[in-house]
Amino acid sequence: MELRQLRYFVAIVDHGSLSRAALVLHVAQPALTQQLRQLEEELGVQLLHRSAQGVLSTDAGKIFYEHAQAILKQVADARSAVAQSAERPSGSVTLGLPHSISGALALPLLTAARAQYPEITLQLTEELTGNLSDQLKSGRVNLAVLFDDGQLAQFATTPLVEEELRFICRADATYAQGEQALTLAQTLKTTLILPGLQHGVRPRIESVARQAGLVLDQVIEINSIAILKSAILADMGATILPSAPVLDELERGAMHSHRIHSPSISRTVVLCASKNIPLTNAAAAVSRLVQQVSAQLCAGDTWPGATAIAGGTSS
Repeated sequence: MELRQLRYFVAIVDHGSLSRAALVLHVAQPALTQQLRQLEEELGVQLLHRSAQGVLSTDAGKIFYEHAQAILKQVADARSAVAQSAERPSGSVTLGLPHSISGALALPLLTAARAQYPEITLQLTEELTGNLSDQLKSGRVNLAVLFDDGQLAQFATTPLVEEELRFICRADATYAQGEQALTLAQTLKTTLILPGLQHGVRPRIESVARQAGLVLDQVIEINSIAILKSAILADMGATILPSAPVLDELERGAMHSHRIHSPSISRTVVLCASKNIPLTNAAAAVSRLVQQVSAQLCAGDTWPGATAIAGGTSS
């Protein structure tokens, strides 16, 4: 198996056509077809379905595509690491952010990166936390912001902030009329709209509730912040989230946020890197920048409900 075969295969999938991929790669289509056939023969599976309309990945092709992308990225990172200077880092860095964090962190981080490291191309990808963990393990992202659920031992981690979770509902909902704060037991009596068990805030809420002898009985699972917000505004239920993802709705009065007590709930936001794949100088610079920007946002009260964790160190 050769790197060019991986590049060819990824290009074919990305462009959905052998002919278009051949044009982009400046390779004759018969040669491209031959390399694809050799790759399929070596793997012993069909990677693509061919038709007059183009090509589609088989199930095996979809799996191989993810691995091919990760391998090609690691090769590019290795070349960049050799070439770049520690004093003037350059190259491409991919940082994964959960949906519930990107609203607070993404734009300030992009602005700071452009100002401090103009020769670094910072690529932000917004994903569910479970997906980000898998991408970090495979090397498809260099860094990822995740939540400490006790399952991060496989990564090098740096604590960033402690983020308060609050009960959030439509402004005119009857769940919490006149109440500034609610007990956790009170919040769990409502229909809650939450991500699935493997994503975001859900594991943390389940853990705190279990320790308090409580259970979540009425849950609507939605793994999209945009759809979750629409469901709240449709009065299908309330949620337990940090304030940052619904800040616009809170500021314009469409939603209300209530503190939770007895017990309160928070989550630890951490920056994660692979223990097996070394960081390039550019990725190390972005890692430091994420820590710096997070602390500045907390100090300026522009990351609602978040408190910087002083002296966070990688493990």
